[in-house]
Amino acid sequence: MPSEVRLSDGAVLWTDSSWLSGAPGAVFLHGGPGMWDYLEPLATPLADLVSTHRYDQRGCGRSSASTDYRMSRFVADLDELRAHLGHERWVVVGHSFGAALGLAYTNEHPDRVLGLVYLNGLGLDWTVHKAAYRERVRQRLSTQQVARREELAARERTWDEEVEWRALCWAPDFVDPAMAAVDAGTELPLNRLCNAVMNEEDPPVRYEQVRAPVLLVHGAADPRPVDGVKALANAMPTAELVVLDGAAHQPWREQPEAVTALLREFVARVAR
Repeated sequence: MPSEVRLSDGAVLWTDSSWLSGAPGAVFLHGGPGMWDYLEPLATPLADLVSTHRYDQRGCGRSSASTDYRMSRFVADLDELRAHLGHERWVVVGHSFGAALGLAYTNEHPDRVLGLVYLNGLGLDWTVHKAAYRERVRQRLSTQQVARREELAARERTWDEEVEWRALCWAPDFVDPAMAAVDAGTELPLNRLCNAVMNEEDPPVRYEQVRAPVLLVHGAADPRPVDGVKALANAMPTAELVVLDGAAHQPWREQPEAVTALLREFVARVAR
């Protein structure tokens, strides 16, 4: 059920919860930074195991505007949300930027996390792998598509052009590029300031305090190299990594049964 949660600094988060009486909670962290919640397909299959909570991060989607886009603020928001919802500990499920946020939260508050699901994050040493990522993206677009994307990025866009630009940006993230058009038409604004500030901050990846079980899942066809995720998995004694063939940056869209099975097994094991 959708509701709003007011934070200590006055920001208001849009949230959507499905409660299961007496069960632990699980929170779902969308990517971006600067996007909105799109993780209902992950939450719904777990609703008989845990109470599920989705939200739009501060300044994003249906949440209120903000001027504070530091990672530490996003971590604080997440713990304020946990306290508001009444969970002593919960499962954290993060995708892309949400995976980075989930890891930062788990490292900052290890006693409040039952388990972490790290979906298609960047892992360690992203600066080493960034060039390979950009080359893979270029290889998945035609010369004409690259030129059109750059043209649209350089100027103000009509709504139709905005949808076209989003589809061109996101097409490399799918095995079937046409799937990007489904997301591109979502009538919510991208928070480009949030994206720019968070990317400029580029906080270090910290994992030393993580004690909870961690499930890392990565699509083999994600243009973001899996090498950094493997390095992160190897650095955490409680981690396991699963690489899914036939899946890219949103593996639940292309391998839904496999992803659902992985998450259900993990959540059933840790949410006690």
